[in-house]
Amino acid sequence: MTLLNKTLPEHRRGKLKELLSQGHLVRAIEAHNGLSGIIADNARIEGKDGADRQVVREFDAIWESSLTDSASKGHPDIEIISFDSRLHTIHEILAVTKKPMIVDGDTGGDPNMFEYTVSKLERAGVSAVIIEDKVFPKRNSLEAGTTQTLQEPQAFAYKIKRGKAVQMTGDFMIIARLESLIAGLGLDDALMRARLYLEAGADGIMIHSKSKDPSEILEFATRYQSLLAELEMDKPLVCVPTTYNNIVEDELKASGFQIIIYANHLLRSAYKTMLETARTILLNQRSFEADPLCAPLRDIFDAVGFLDVKEKDRLDESNKNTPVIIPAAGRAPDIEKILGDKPKPMLDIAGKTLLSRQIKALNVNRLTDITVVTGYGKEQMQAEGVAFVEAPDYEKNTELDSILAAESKMANGFIMLYSDILVEYSVFSKLLASREDIVLVVDNSIQYLESVEGKATDYVISRNQRNRERRTINFDYQNTIAKIGKKIDPALATHEFIGLAKFTKTGAEQFLETYHDVRQNLRGKIQEAEDISKFRLTDLVQEMIDRGFNVHYLEIHKGWLEIHFPQDIELANELFVARAPDAPQIPTP
Repeated sequence: MTLLNKTLPEHRRGKLKELLSQGHLVRAIEAHNGLSGIIADNARIEGKDGADRQVVREFDAIWESSLTDSASKGHPDIEIISFDSRLHTIHEILAVTKKPMIVDGDTGGDPNMFEYTVSKLERAGVSAVIIEDKVFPKRNSLEAGTTQTLQEPQAFAYKIKRGKAVQMTGDFMIIARLESLIAGLGLDDALMRARLYLEAGADGIMIHSKSKDPSEILEFATRYQSLLAELEMDKPLVCVPTTYNNIVEDELKASGFQIIIYANHLLRSAYKTMLETARTILLNQRSFEADPLCAPLRDIFDAVGFLDVKEKDRLDESNKNTPVIIPAAGRAPDIEKILGDKPKPMLDIAGKTLLSRQIKALNVNRLTDITVVTGYGKEQMQAEGVAFVEAPDYEKNTELDSILAAESKMANGFIMLYSDILVEYSVFSKLLASREDIVLVVDNSIQYLESVEGKATDYVISRNQRNRERRTINFDYQNTIAKIGKKIDPALATHEFIGLAKFTKTGAEQFLETYHDVRQNLRGKIQEAEDISKFRLTDLVQEMIDRGFNVHYLEIHKGWLEIHFPQDIELANELFVARAPDAPQIPTP
């Protein structure tokens, strides 16, 4: 977000005055660190008003609160957090936001200290500071029974003059916060102080109250308008409706308020949810039950700009050679008469081996780091530009064990391709362009085809099934798999996994983490496998899904061919003979 919100201090500083000059009601919400600043900067809702007009509502400014800054650091709001610490938080928020900032300046300290505060805030790009007319060190205004001692009004007015004198621009605002109602001194005292502070150069007045009844606030607003008319001034009025929170913004605006500050709500809501989350984990001795209380990690990644970094990394990686693993250790009993003692990848398809045609499709997409896992007929496995590794005990194990024989190639991500499929060149291109960590290529034509006897199909059920009677927008993030396996009811399946998948570095880490945990800790039936010796790739993928990992899919419609039966070989020969020898188009029947 720092890179996306490149707002210079001189461009940000004057935004608050600009909004006020245009007659806007300025709505501000507190922020106490960079993440809450991002929320304050980006939160918005859209809808229609009573006249059916489109309305967008968002916060116009950010309130950097002394209370929430102190509390987020684990300290009480009594001015014990140093200004340098406060300034660090302010810079942290400014770095990831673009909206104007109003800073809670507490009492401002003595006049000398306040001069430096004004100078540093103005230079940082802050739009306004609000200081309260209490003696240093202040006590928070909202806690009942707390003694509140106000500064002599002439002394506070002098502090305002000193602050205004060191300003370098006309953009920065110093707003005086009246604590007369908090201290129980009444409206007359508040208006007397407002007059003195305005005459001293204050750019606005904030009236504070801890009453749940807004009547005294509204009465002050009425009398304040008369005071401005008498002084021939136009200075904004600010309120903080924390305790009198039943009144809506339109009523406050109609009463003359121009800035409304929601002063502590993000921290308070975060504290409540964090406490509930911690207790839920302790109660259940795991975090599963706490998940509904937590935002998805992807939302956090998106908010702080990690997905942007990931996309840049992906673009950087696109020119690098992603390793490809082709598990080819097993036998092919349905076409053994045609193969003889050769392994399936050495099957002749229109004058070229099945493996060489796969290599060609990979090479066209700049995939040249290819590892073929051998087993049956390994002595006859031949191809240029690939590495061969042998799968141990291939006759007893599954294709997953064959894939793991090339584990050394997985560290930085990999592509897995079954050894018995031909795929259009463009499918590899689309797969490489996908952004997700785990992506399986699936065919949606399974919904319209009958199952083939003798063929074990990898059925898939999408997590977000479409309404076929209604056209919808298909967002990428919706393309996640809910179920995958060979024993799924074909009538429920939405897709078929074709045997092609991509794992980024993160996806590979999740893949290996789950695999090794299953190997070490699980016994008996695992997903569709009767035991660990029958554990297949689809079982591992389903296990990952059940553990909360997102497995996405890339949807295609035909464009691939599995070589399983003799008639598949005949069709493949027809397709490649009828077209150019290296034709990339492979329509399925």
